[in-house]
Amino acid sequence: MELILNTYGVSLNRDNEGFVVTTKDGKQRIPADGIKSIQISRGAQITSDAVMLAVEHEIEIIFMDRSGNPIGRIWSPKYGSISSIRKGQLNFTFTHDAVDWIKSVIAQKIENQQALMLLLNTQGNTEEDLEINKSIRRLDDYRNKVMRLDGDVVSDIAAPLRGWEGQSSRIYFSTMNFFLPEAFRFKQRSQHPAMDVTNAFLNYGYGLLYGKIEGLLIKAGVDPYIGILHRDEYNRPVMVYDIIELYRVWVDYVVYTLIAQNAITDEFYSVQKDGSYWLESLGRRILIQSLNDYLDEKISQKGVTRSRLIQMNLYIQDLAQKLKKYEI
Repeated sequence: MELILNTYGVSLNRDNEGFVVTTKDGKQRIPADGIKSIQISRGAQITSDAVMLAVEHEIEIIFMDRSGNPIGRIWSPKYGSISSIRKGQLNFTFTHDAVDWIKSVIAQKIENQQALMLLLNTQGNTEEDLEINKSIRRLDDYRNKVMRLDGDVVSDIAAPLRGWEGQSSRIYFSTMNFFLPEAFRFKQRSQHPAMDVTNAFLNYGYGLLYGKIEGLLIKAGVDPYIGILHRDEYNRPVMVYDIIELYRVWVDYVVYTLIAQNAITDEFYSVQKDGSYWLESLGRRILIQSLNDYLDEKISQKGVTRSRLIQMNLYIQDLAQKLKKYEI
């Protein structure tokens, strides 16, 4: 369970071994057991007693900005205590194995995009269907180009890899417009800020996923600030940016499915004077619940049934153990 405080004026306090959420409508007591994380947005408050209870129960506290991105975090000192993993991680960045790893990540991202387009395509034998299939074939070309790249270290292939990844993403999002109602289609991806409703939902969804991945990395002992393709960006969790490429499509599916239901109203978002779009409390709440439900859904992978969140957690734990082997 995730405890989410994103309403202005809400506060969180401690009551023995539980939390007390206070809103304008009253108070609600929630036991600490079973809570995995606490997410706090601007305008909400948390007491030091509540923070200490969270630390005692190894519940991470994440402070979120308006876009859903984590801007601060409090976690138990028990997390990430194996320094050999971080030493190995640093050594790994300068190996040919890192080249193979990041190529596989970008190739898998493109394959995931193709799979989602196939899943959502119910156009039939139409002009739009032809365009969708054409885009899928073009993505095949870029995926093959990525896999043919080679170099001793990641910096040898970084420029073409970023270029082909960026071009494939432009093709993908342009094509994904076919699956949106006309009013929600957009010309291009816009980040920080979003310039349309769909991008506002995508940005907030990616921000939520950033936070989950960063938390899993910390718990596994992997340093979020030592990246492979995304490197040397001051004060940025660049390893998160690498790994999220494997899972962005999950956010895409949730957002596109939500918008396709024609349930989005003006209450979900606001438009600022500069033309930017931001999710309001109702929009954030609906997206958070929808994404969490999707991540908690159990699916079969390689004959084993697990939730998507557990799958992501196991991937990061496995990565941590592989990185440990590179310690010198």
